[in-house]
Amino acid sequence: MDMERIQFQITIDTPAEKVADIMLGISDKSTYEQWTTAFDPTSSYDGMWSKGSKIRFIGTDEKGEIGGMISEIVEHIPNQFVSIRHYGLLKANIEITEGPEVEKWANGFENYTFEENNGVTTVTVDVDTSTDFVAYMNTTFPTALDRLKELCEN
Repeated sequence: MDMERIQFQITIDTPAEKVADIMLGISDKSTYEQWTTAFDPTSSYDGMWSKGSKIRFIGTDEKGEIGGMISEIVEHIPNQFVSIRHYGLLKANIEITEGPEVEKWANGFENYTFEENNGVTTVTVDVDTSTDFVAYMNTTFPTALDRLKELCEN
């Protein structure tokens, strides 16, 4: 499957420590859930953001079944950089780590970079996505980042 790396950036008038905390939902998971509603109204995660940890990005479908992506935190430098490698899918709460559906996403990365300058943070997101999802990402990610900005600046 063809992967494409796309990039999004937003400037938030808030120090990096607070932006990273809100974006990742470290001190309150609900802040992560609020900005990611752009992707899925039931968006959440289970797992840890520490380097080497497994993390599952999850949502609940109309049948009440949990689905999402299975990932690993490849790198986490607090308030500076997080690298996530997606390696599997979750369907009806069953982990799938091989097969044609997984191959679309396998080893795709999602990287968040936080750069603070005088209390203002630039968040850069680099996402590997299959070519058939580029249009979706291009419309949805900016909406999600606008929500993040709003959460951080309020």
